[in-house]
Amino acid sequence: MMALEIAMDEAAERLGIDPVRFRILNDTQVDPEKPNHPFSERRLTACLCLGAERFGWKHRVARPASTRDRNWLTGVGMAVGFRDSPVTKSAARVRLDARGTITVETDMTDIGTGSYTILAQTAAEMMGVEVSKVVVRLGDSDFPVAAGSGGQWGANSATAGVYAACVKLRQVVADKLGLDAERAVFRDGTVWGGGQHFRLDAAARNGEIVCEDAIEFCNLDKKYQLSTFASHFVEVGVDIFTGEIRVRRMLAVCAAGRILNPRTARSQVIGAMTMGVGAALMEELAVDHQRGYFVNHDLAGYEVPVHADIPHQDVIFLDEVDPLSSPVKAKGVGELGLCGVSAAIANAVYNATGVRVRNYPITLDKHLDKLPPVT
Repeated sequence: MMALEIAMDEAAERLGIDPVRFRILNDTQVDPEKPNHPFSERRLTACLCLGAERFGWKHRVARPASTRDRNWLTGVGMAVGFRDSPVTKSAARVRLDARGTITVETDMTDIGTGSYTILAQTAAEMMGVEVSKVVVRLGDSDFPVAAGSGGQWGANSATAGVYAACVKLRQVVADKLGLDAERAVFRDGTVWGGGQHFRLDAAARNGEIVCEDAIEFCNLDKKYQLSTFASHFVEVGVDIFTGEIRVRRMLAVCAAGRILNPRTARSQVIGAMTMGVGAALMEELAVDHQRGYFVNHDLAGYEVPVHADIPHQDVIFLDEVDPLSSPVKAKGVGELGLCGVSAAIANAVYNATGVRVRNYPITLDKHLDKLPPVT
């Protein structure tokens, strides 16, 4: 997408169409390669419209190198983000003990992406208890097999597996309490039904209840394309004398189904946006081709963004659910926040300077001699 979304920007300019409008005109609700394969949910146009409004895109000066703030040439750019959100069979084991504590066990991992939190939330919601009453145990090969982390598989698949296990646990609990599982209501640590109510822990007074189940998605991916969408908007400043690039503002508007935890989801997206800044402006492997050697192979020599490189980042999630994606109606967000960011920065640099750099990273030596004359 780093290359594709620059090409889209160039095409829009050649045609004399606003870049946001150009993408809206070419939006599709089906996979272009498989016209009989619709997207389960695609609200890219909403991302574009809301992003343009919040960012103040209407104030953009289309002619490159036309806006200056003292010694800085300023410009804005945008790009689309797109990332598949596949699902795969995932299992979990849930336990209810006599204290009313729910324990979730699955070999899902948490690499800093918040798996512990969203799996605890799923079990708490299903069993009608506070999150503090849920214990999550992950990353053990003795536990039921789940999706794992990476590629936006994890959140939707693993929470759906916990959902399935909790459905089975609710059935067993209701049976032990003499209630109709289909009509029973699990709320505030209590099970309600048929004019009666019981504490949840009463079902386990004679011993721990253990249930295990898995979610399978059958031919879902054969019928629908499950994907996530975003619009990225960026403002940059380029020093008229040195060619130094500074990112001034960043906005991402994401459509990713039900957001299971807004705080951790936002954290993933702003982290991904930061990675996009690095990819666009500084991250490059220096290779010694004679010796087959990566010269800058550690963090002492490989440049990545630091706090001073990153402005305030705004993240907006559309209020949506995807009823086809899973029982929890969610998707992934981990990599969506990265897709399109670098292109948005490159397009903003072009708008600021009139210099189109197609070779990442966009370091000052690649456009310094092409900057507008200093006046």
